[in-house]
Amino acid sequence: PVQHHHAHIVSCMADNNGLSEPVIGVAFDGTGYGEDGAVWGGEFILADYSDYRRVAHFEYVPLPGGDAAILKPYRMALSYLFKIFGSDVLNMGLPFLRRIDQDEIAIIGMQIKGGLNILQTSSCGRLFDAVSALLDVCGETDYEGQAAVELESVAQIITGERYPYNIFDKDGIRVISFDGMIRAIINDIRNGAGISFISAKFHATIADVILNVCRQLVKENNINKVALSGGVFQNRLLLELAVRRLEENGMIVLMHKDVPANDGGIALGQAVIAQSKMHKAQDAMRNEI
Repeated sequence: PVQHHHAHIVSCMADNNGLSEPVIGVAFDGTGYGEDGAVWGGEFILADYSDYRRVAHFEYVPLPGGDAAILKPYRMALSYLFKIFGSDVLNMGLPFLRRIDQDEIAIIGMQIKGGLNILQTSSCGRLFDAVSALLDVCGETDYEGQAAVELESVAQIITGERYPYNIFDKDGIRVISFDGMIRAIINDIRNGAGISFISAKFHATIADVILNVCRQLVKENNINKVALSGGVFQNRLLLELAVRRLEENGMIVLMHKDVPANDGGIALGQAVIAQSKMHKAQDAMRNEI
């Protein structure tokens, strides 16, 4: 009854002196089921304790094999590549592809093309997985979040470098496409750019997306408080980049203090939302009487 990412944002609100006024919520994580049956995880919502409205999200990409894609981040890299380049993936010659059985690559391609055992995902965590695998940093995992952790660990902070991305409108909701970024990352790989440079540029790009979308939402909704929650914000580099840029642009940023940003914190959000909805229902009943 309580949507996963709404609970993330409300847990952050409750963790900040019980702030109950509406906020712009940035909920970035690996997996959280959405109301449309897709796997969400790169979400911008307008939220208070009772309700939320999804106003922007990362573009959907296939999640080949479901949980198998979480254990094997190279599957997410292949998902982005097949989405952008189609069957040309088989001839791209990227270093990470040499570690994968060619038959498996072909099967994943057919799986994506035919929609077999495929969910759609907007997950920021899975995007981190894809980039980590593309750079040959981490193609298979032994623990949750490993690909993102290792991608962060190789990054060097570089000022002013961003990858291209596109924001378009679909049914009144902003959708962020990273096709341009993936193409540019591949060009950097082929041109011999180091993984530290590419990783840093990637992190800066995600921080830029956060700022860009939030800046638009502030203007449209007259809300200047931004709550950051979800497991992706355990990434210290991304968190510091995002907070600095948001604050430089006049926004008040809410971060977790005593409650974890990952799924360890959503129970608090669920409880607060449930209580708020219960009070609303009781008030409505009294008004009817």
